[in-house]
Amino acid sequence: MGFSTVPCNEFVEVLASKAPVPGGGGASALVGAVGTALGNMVGSLTVGKKKYADVEEEMYELKAKCDKLQADLLTLVEKDAEVFEPLSKAYGMPRETEEEKAEKARVMEIVLKDACSVPMEIMEKCCEAIDIIAEFAAKGSALAISDAGVGAAFCKAALEGASLNVYINTKSMKNREYAEELNKKADHMLDVYPKKADEIFASVLGRLK
Repeated sequence: MGFSTVPCNEFVEVLASKAPVPGGGGASALVGAVGTALGNMVGSLTVGKKKYADVEEEMYELKAKCDKLQADLLTLVEKDAEVFEPLSKAYGMPRETEEEKAEKARVMEIVLKDACSVPMEIMEKCCEAIDIIAEFAAKGSALAISDAGVGAAFCKAALEGASLNVYINTKSMKNREYAEELNKKADHMLDVYPKKADEIFASVLGRLK
């Protein structure tokens, strides 16, 4: 099933079921794509307006970046489901004998690495989106400012949601050096970008109230 192309009601129904995918990672990627699109909408409502002629070229550049990010995040909805299935199967591998235990441990390290790569990429894309939404909020049409605030909130939620999918997998890794390297990257993004998203939101709120 292409989770990024099914109707919204179907995605939500499958998400609510006991089906192994989609899960929190795929949902985070979708929320990130929606948040990015909200920023993109601010750009769409800014270009072509005489009042914003001096930033029009920049708006087009930012919109092009958003177009790519949206597409990437929707692809990551699918990828998250793809990498979770082998992990789900690996958890169910037998471990009665020493040989089975060793084989399960070997496979687990491979699939955990793959399962971490997607939410880590979702986090990176959400950080990029927050940087772009900051520009839309500062320079885009004042009539669409609320959408920039919503976009920032969504991308923050997607970033934090994806981080939990990184941490749950690094926690199970035997290669602690590699796990800590991933944790450090995720920690850094969480140190910087939720604050930035909150600042955008607070700025928008201040302009609306």
